Amino acid sequence: MAAEAAVAGGASVDLYDAMPSVGRKFLLAGKGGLNLTHTEPLERFLSRYGSRRAQLAAPLERFGPEALRDWARGLGIDTRVGSSGRVFPEGLKAAPLLRAWLNRLRAAGVRFHARHRWSGWAADGTLHFATPRGERTARTDALVLALGGASWPQLGSDGAWAPLLSSRGVEVRPLLPSNCGFEIGWSEHFRDRFAGAPVKTVTASFGGARHGGEFIVTEHGIEGGVIYGLSAALRDEIAARGRARLELDLAPGWPLERLVGELSRPRGSRSLASHIQSRTGLKGVKIGLLREVLEKQAFEDPGRLAAAIKSLPLKLTAARPVAEAISTAGGVAFESLDEHLMIRTMPGVFCAGEMLDWEAPTGGYLLTACFATGRAAGAGAVTWLRNKS
Repeated sequence: MAAEAAVAGGASVDLYDAMPSVGRKFLLAGKGGLNLTHTEPLERFLSRYGSRRAQLAAPLERFGPEALRDWARGLGIDTRVGSSGRVFPEGLKAAPLLRAWLNRLRAAGVRFHARHRWSGWAADGTLHFATPRGERTARTDALVLALGGASWPQLGSDGAWAPLLSSRGVEVRPLLPSNCGFEIGWSEHFRDRFAGAPVKTVTASFGGARHGGEFIVTEHGIEGGVIYGLSAALRDEIAARGRARLELDLAPGWPLERLVGELSRPRGSRSLASHIQSRTGLKGVKIGLLREVLEKQAFEDPGRLAAAIKSLPLKLTAARPVAEAISTAGGVAFESLDEHLMIRTMPGVFCAGEMLDWEAPTGGYLLTACFATGRAAGAGAVTWLRNKS
């Protein structure tokens, strides 16, 4: 997007990528249908960026959800809105969109250089790249860095750029996992039986926030959509206190009183698990979670059991490593950048995308902000070049 904005502004553009082809993380996002953006009102949309709303407001107001849909349409890709308000390309695939985009960029004159891993600057400002054919160098009048965070390093976003900028006095905040899973000390029995099992139709609560959906039990703990929406707060709580307590409602829509009434009915010769399933519909991994957390005596008390079904506490001990996360928090602090996303102490050097210090939940917010900041940085580079001349 930075290249597109720069070439549209009249700049001569070379795009360097460490991987054998560009857009690999974009293609990975397409495996889930490529959630491009979201249709909720802009004020609500902007609120998803939390403490960085103010810094992202201008780029997103210039190139927000509607502009992004128009842009895709200009590439011949129509979009559709899902039931939750999320926006996807028709066909739910990233490859056609990326292919059309790259063709348009090449036609506009953008030159692509694959397998060029940036390794920093020489003393005279020359860019250095490691390539299969040895070291290569390049000189630029302006530079946009869009180097990603530290999640999915196998696709190029490994965070190796952080010390290169820090050594030049740029404030780079620690790269942390965002939209990530968490560790729980499962018993061996529970882990062996339920690792990989989906837990559907639950509500997760933490710190006054509630999210409905589903998650997956993993060998290490839990991950999935309903967890990702709370992951930033959970991660910060663990960093501050060493653990976090997540509460699960395993039976959303069931009032506590109804659960107590159903569980108080005689179970006769049925097993306890059969009784719970017949009276509440809970079975499998949900009953497994109850057994994992509750002491045996609680199952004999309908009131305690019902309360646990409505608010089952899970003790999270750590976030999973950033390399496993969907996205990254931390990065280049906005305080080091001007309003055009140029590094204040490095004139002509701009930053964009996930390497900036912001985070957002899944739902189209990640891609939209990456597009918007890329566009802002590319346009900012052109403005700077014009003013310089």
